[in-house]
Amino acid sequence: MKGKEKIVVIGGGASGFFAAINIARLNPQTNVVILEKTSKLLSKVKVSGGGRCNVTHACFDPKELSWHYPRGEKELLGPLHHFGVGDIIEWFEERGVELKVEEDGRMFPSSNSSQTIIDCFLEEAKKLAISIKMSTEVLKITKTNNFQLQCKDGVIEADKIVVGVGGNSKEKHYEFLNELGLNIIAPIPSLFTFNLPKHPSNQLMGLSINATVKLKATDFEEYGPVLFTHWGMSGPVILKLSAKAAKYLFAKSYQFEFAVCWMDNAESFIEEQRKRYGNKLVWKTSLSEIPKRLWTYFIDRASIASDKNWADLNKEEVERLEQVLSNDLYTANGKTTFKEEFVTCGGLELGEVNMKTMESKKVEGLYFCGEVLDVDAVTGGFNFQAAWTTSYRAALAISGK
Repeated sequence: MKGKEKIVVIGGGASGFFAAINIARLNPQTNVVILEKTSKLLSKVKVSGGGRCNVTHACFDPKELSWHYPRGEKELLGPLHHFGVGDIIEWFEERGVELKVEEDGRMFPSSNSSQTIIDCFLEEAKKLAISIKMSTEVLKITKTNNFQLQCKDGVIEADKIVVGVGGNSKEKHYEFLNELGLNIIAPIPSLFTFNLPKHPSNQLMGLSINATVKLKATDFEEYGPVLFTHWGMSGPVILKLSAKAAKYLFAKSYQFEFAVCWMDNAESFIEEQRKRYGNKLVWKTSLSEIPKRLWTYFIDRASIASDKNWADLNKEEVERLEQVLSNDLYTANGKTTFKEEFVTCGGLELGEVNMKTMESKKVEGLYFCGEVLDVDAVTGGFNFQAAWTTSYRAALAISGK
């Protein structure tokens, strides 16, 4: 009598756990094992969203949802139709985890704690008798009738494998996949902030304002909140740009110019101020849409003296202020990882995967999910949604559903 089919999931992160749980749930006649090379499980889940876990985004139209993936937009469209945002909300609700929507569309557990998601996964794994092996790194995979996974402590056999290792820019991270003849696009960082070392704007740390940011000499442009930090600029608009322009910025060694439009009607704004407040000092102007510290920064940046009133501004001063407000130029020198999160652009080339089943086109019985794929998104819960979607598709295929 043939024993249970053995499924090995490589990676104890979000995608690996979600795949393992759903494989075991959909097909109880399987023996599911998770291999995690470190001593920690679900580490990205733990730190996501500042420790609250940004599970997904309240974007229920698959086509609109796919637009948030600079890499994987077309390929994910089909899978997102079959397991999207509504499905993951329902999946968690069935397990007693309620999600809430914030004003910007991000979704978190109502508990505001990533531990809620971690506990849910661990409880499900225990309930489904999923075996978890820690500090077990896969060094090599070979296949005869079944798979042999060479680990430091010996060989583990499997009938099928799901690769759910997270993104990593280290070359050796995907070495065991390269040896199978799979085409790995060298991973590079995505989702990072722009460094402006020792720049006067560093003094504005903590301030946030909506603006349009454009990378010079490119078509990369985004509008949204810009957050000043003590090392440069961050916020949703900067993170979106870093994702969409990840390859371009990598090629530039993160030395690049960008322009910020703080006010799209700068010329008429200045003209209006001069008419209404001619005898008032420029730096004392009170603006509801611009914080006082930021306005003072703009005045200093335009080299306007503190004793100048609006009526006394000469042509050159007006032009400088207009330039600062509408086309403020910066030169970035490096990047900084966004908080403790790390997302990569790159991974397994999507042309090598059947996106209906997440199975390798080259190696039968080998499946992929999550960040190991060349799929990544802007910030806001979209990367986790890709993990849930691809993991579930793999689980369905393995379970013959």
